[in-house]
Amino acid sequence: MKKSAFLILSLFSAFSFAQEVSAERIKTVISTLASDEMKGREIGTAENDNAAQYIATLFKENNLEYCTGNSYLVPFNYKGKTVYNVCGVKKGKSDKLLGFSGHFDHIGTSSKSGDNIYNGADDDASGITTLVGISDYFKNKTPEFSMVFMAFNGEEKGMLGSKAISEDKNLDKMYTRLSALFNFEMVATESEFGKNAVFITGDEFSDLDELFNENAVNGLKIHPDPYASEKLFYRSDNVNFVKKKIIAHSISTADMSKIKHYHQVNDDVNVVNFENLTQIINNFGETLEKLSPKNFNPQYNDKVKFN
Repeated sequence: MKKSAFLILSLFSAFSFAQEVSAERIKTVISTLASDEMKGREIGTAENDNAAQYIATLFKENNLEYCTGNSYLVPFNYKGKTVYNVCGVKKGKSDKLLGFSGHFDHIGTSSKSGDNIYNGADDDASGITTLVGISDYFKNKTPEFSMVFMAFNGEEKGMLGSKAISEDKNLDKMYTRLSALFNFEMVATESEFGKNAVFITGDEFSDLDELFNENAVNGLKIHPDPYASEKLFYRSDNVNFVKKKIIAHSISTADMSKIKHYHQVNDDVNVVNFENLTQIINNFGETLEKLSPKNFNPQYNDKVKFN
């Protein structure tokens, strides 16, 4: 009898563990994207193309469907060169979609001697790792919402990739089903609110954070943007979806009051708090399991106007 109970407990523990995304997986993804071999992933370079292909491989591993055409790679033009966003869909129980995004490009290298690679571990390999982690979490699950995962290119050159994909007519039908977009931007460090906490840009524009927090698990919380004067809501890829009247905010942990690695060569894996990032990803996954079109239908605040 004791052996049977122990076996059942062991199987349950193994099953529970299997639902979580491991820290090792998080380290592998972010370390690959932020490696010296990627040379800062500047748009238009071979390394940027390699990053897009790598993300496409991760989407394939998680059995995502193509957003359009016969590839995860969604092309657009940059200075006469074909470059790529990456997009994949997870079918859920509902046709309604939740979106998860981040940008995989960074600012490349400099001509100075010594360390001249802007690895972009936080900005924004961490965001890409987060959306990949969420797709990992749901690999063998069927969520209430369907989900779209978008890795944008060209953010550092003026949010070019998110503009291109948001204007892609082949995706218009998908966007009509998109209830909200969580754009992950710099989530590698502990926020000023402590562990297991993020902030949302432009929180005054919608009730997304309130609805999410009502369902959040294990102490995870989305806080209002403490750096409103910096207008971060307008400075990341979410804004191109806001223009389409889609609920879209950036989610971050960057402590803007003391951050020292933003667009610096020291933005490498050494700045990443892997324990915190892994916890946030798994708690996002567990919270998202609870969300459905019945309890999560965020709306814009009509009393607040966009600039």
